[in-house]
Amino acid sequence: MNRKSMYAIVAIVIIVIAAALIFMSTYGSGSGQYLVQYINKPVPQSLVSMLNVSSAVSNKVGLGVVTPLSSSYSGIKKITAAPLTSNGKPEVLYIGAEYCPYCAITRWSMIIALSRFGTFSNLHYMISNTSDPEAPGTPTFTFYGSSYTSNYIDFVPVETQNQTERALQTPSAQQGYIFSKFNPGGGIPFIDFGNQSLQLGALADPFTIQKYNWTQIASQLPVTNSSVSLSLVGAADVETAEICAITNFTPSSVCSQPYVKQVLNS
Repeated sequence: MNRKSMYAIVAIVIIVIAAALIFMSTYGSGSGQYLVQYINKPVPQSLVSMLNVSSAVSNKVGLGVVTPLSSSYSGIKKITAAPLTSNGKPEVLYIGAEYCPYCAITRWSMIIALSRFGTFSNLHYMISNTSDPEAPGTPTFTFYGSSYTSNYIDFVPVETQNQTERALQTPSAQQGYIFSKFNPGGGIPFIDFGNQSLQLGALADPFTIQKYNWTQIASQLPVTNSSVSLSLVGAADVETAEICAITNFTPSSVCSQPYVKQVLNS
């Protein structure tokens, strides 16, 4: 092989490597294959802190691109039922699964919303199933094994299946009854806000975040005109307002914000 041919081969290799690095940087999660190594690893506090979205950001985003009330499957539904409580506080019941891309994007907004009322610990990285035909490998977290403390609400998450669709957690008899009564179609994610309202399905499109990694997603939350912020913060604002409705609008530092009134009056 002459020197000219060797230079040509080296140049091709360099181009291929550079293209791969650009792809990985730009499309961090993509099909999720680049992020599989993070599954079930602890989420650092630095990233959790990035999910503490300020009221100033939420007041600017408002509902974002979210339409909270919907006559279709996905959306917020008001219900009339006996209050759902646990440990003497209004309960927020979440039923989902690790493999589900719509649960994946919902966990982002739920963590943002719930962090306004309490504190998460022991969150772990997760991605939705990489073989799913819809938004495969969407970066997210898992509520399985996590803890949440709050003076205002009790958050009860149930992850029914893991990332590869194997059984993980079984809902209790009461949880199963609530799920089947108010959600006869059986879709996930399912969120019951104290038996006053339900969230059926995701409020945002998982494809909005599917091409990014966790840090890239979190870093866009304060950018109020970004598609990520308009989707995730908008959904979190809706969920925050639903939680305020079951806590008698406490704490006031959260529930007196203009975005909460905007959501509840929409």
